Amino acid sequence: MLRRLYHWVLHWAETPYGTWALFLLAFCESSFFPLPPDVLLIALSIALPKKSFKYALVCSGGSLLGGCFGYLIGWQFMVSLGDAIIRFYGLQDNYEYIRHLYVTYDAWAVGIAGLTPIPYKVFTITAGAFRINFVVFLVASAVSRSARFFLVGGLIYLFGPKIQSFIERYFNTLVVVFVILLIMGFVIIKYFI
Repeated sequence: MLRRLYHWVLHWAETPYGTWALFLLAFCESSFFPLPPDVLLIALSIALPKKSFKYALVCSGGSLLGGCFGYLIGWQFMVSLGDAIIRFYGLQDNYEYIRHLYVTYDAWAVGIAGLTPIPYKVFTITAGAFRINFVVFLVASAVSRSARFFLVGGLIYLFGPKIQSFIERYFNTLVVVFVILLIMGFVIIKYFI
């Protein structure tokens, strides 16, 4: 089923509605849809590398608005809707772990989830359910989601279609390395500057 869904998402890159589909996919993925928008972002950017930053911006905007919708689901509808989404993905154990992360790290938890392959929708819904500060949530989401999508768009802009297989093969590793470097940068700034 996921394979068919994957190909369905990719087919939008071949239509004139690809940019709108990217926005909607990014929106939906941030609150309830299983496939990340990176798939369509890569396909669109490969087709038109000069527009890869535009596509990254569209993807970031859709993801940020979708994250706000996920926050709303958690804030207002956790019992009736949020729990069902979390159960559907079998992420109940993750929910309790994320609760602990929010209590300890709130903005860091959202930021890291926004960058990494961790299901971002769980973090958007639980951010609302745990009532973390909305402005903190919004800023952490905007920075992390934009960094993720502009990283992909930038790589394709710089290296063109030949980078596609590299990104698809090593995306998770690239993101983890980026997060580690980001955290190290903050630690260096805090303790040494």
